[in-house]
Amino acid sequence: MAIYLSKESKVLVQGMTGGEGMKHTRRMLAAGTNVVGGVNPRKAGRTVEFTVPEGPDGRGGASVAVPVFGSVAEGMHATGADVTVVFVPPAFAKAAVVEAADAGIGLAVVITEGIPVHDTVAFTAYAGRSGTRLVGPNCPGLISPGQSNAGIIPPDIAGPGRIGLVSKSGTLTYQLMHELRDVGFSTCVGIGGDPVVGTTHIDCLAAFQDDPDTDLVVLIGEIGGDAEERAAAYIREHVTKPVVGYIAGFTAPEGRTMGHAGAIVSGSSGTAQAKKEALEAAGVRVGGTPTETAKLVLELLEDRQRTA
Repeated sequence: MAIYLSKESKVLVQGMTGGEGMKHTRRMLAAGTNVVGGVNPRKAGRTVEFTVPEGPDGRGGASVAVPVFGSVAEGMHATGADVTVVFVPPAFAKAAVVEAADAGIGLAVVITEGIPVHDTVAFTAYAGRSGTRLVGPNCPGLISPGQSNAGIIPPDIAGPGRIGLVSKSGTLTYQLMHELRDVGFSTCVGIGGDPVVGTTHIDCLAAFQDDPDTDLVVLIGEIGGDAEERAAAYIREHVTKPVVGYIAGFTAPEGRTMGHAGAIVSGSSGTAQAKKEALEAAGVRVGGTPTETAKLVLELLEDRQRTA
């Protein structure tokens, strides 16, 4: 199994005919994603031919014709799509998400960065009221290795397995996937590092807890805000599976904005140390580096095998 995204998912790409949309649609197709259409009202009725490079598992290596629809609703009606990946420029992101939510899409993955926070607040609330799960914005998307890839996560750095991963950081998502490539993942979700995001650590923890094919969860956070502290409180009360954490920013200078828009530290609030202590108090083992975090995961999995 996987959370949110599986081999049955049918994916639309809003902004598919743009430069980034074309590049990453090709990569998604090469990963085996069932991309059923693009959305661009100015190019509706056209078909885009993708020459898909052959992947390391032998998939790809063929030409795939993907139709372009004038709206998400049209694409859903014609194909049965239940996922959309948004690659539109920041100024158009709010309208794109509202359109997808109005169409009743189940999952909207917003890759776009640089979206004004007031727009994100508006479309996140709108999607929630409409019943659309939103991942992002400013995120790498999510991947269920061997099944489907919605976004920009490199599909060849890890295969399928029984680890769940939820991360604020795209780069650290890739690194932990690579570090644990020999073990593999059920689903990896990059939730994004903006101050407001649609899907949270807690949402993913709940889903992984309910997934019978996820044995352990890796949670990656970073300095700023209190998302990790809230996740720690949730873990203490609701999560029985082992959780391993990593917090980016132990060496960040106080009072600086570091990287993501949400990574702002003031005094002791939002520091890596405070987050580490909160997670450890909830029973989470926290690594000091990504490599150390991966070693903790392997140790826990070995312990699980010995006691099984």
